Amino acid sequence: MIYYVLAAIAAVTVIAVIWAVIQNRSNGKSKRKEPGTLQWIFTPEYKRAGVRGEQSAATAISTILRDGDHLFTNVPIKYDGKPAELDIVIVNTCGVFIFEVKNYSGYIVGGEDDYEWRKYKTTFAGNTYEKTVKNPIKQVRRQIYLLAHYLDYYGLGVWVKGYAILLQGNSPVTSEYVLTSLDDVDRAIHKTDRRGLNAETVKKIAELFS
Repeated sequence: MIYYVLAAIAAVTVIAVIWAVIQNRSNGKSKRKEPGTLQWIFTPEYKRAGVRGEQSAATAISTILRDGDHLFTNVPIKYDGKPAELDIVIVNTCGVFIFEVKNYSGYIVGGEDDYEWRKYKTTFAGNTYEKTVKNPIKQVRRQIYLLAHYLDYYGLGVWVKGYAILLQGNSPVTSEYVLTSLDDVDRAIHKTDRRGLNAETVKKIAELFS
């Protein structure tokens, strides 16, 4: 009896997975794994932590937004055949700002120009594990380049700035590309300079991202 129950559960799961794949393909693009979805169930925990971190960062940043600020999350772009997904983008009259969010835990070692960093995490049992993780500074520099050219393609040649946010406050470097507090974010996105945007340009960029 138990065998048949387990077999039935397995069959239903397979059918659900196949249906999800078909739905994604019929829409012409893959859907982001969100809590409560079938895809979320099969997402590794380390990726779940990343998604939760991005959502937490977006929620926190939304508390410092002012009139005229536009916040976008998980923005897909492509330039010259090179794709990227931007965790958070803010658009306002002060400019266009990218935020690459990392929810890395543990102790991190690396340099600003390293392609990867080393992450060390010690368990309660005293065992230390090491793995490589992406350097968000390198990531955000690439994203700045791609987004600037992406916007220029649509006739929106604007200055793009980008920053990394490590939610655990464990960046191994001090850099102009790393922000460590909401106050830092507030200053970054509301600092006016000669590269500011007019309201019409802000509207066009917001429509493009929407």
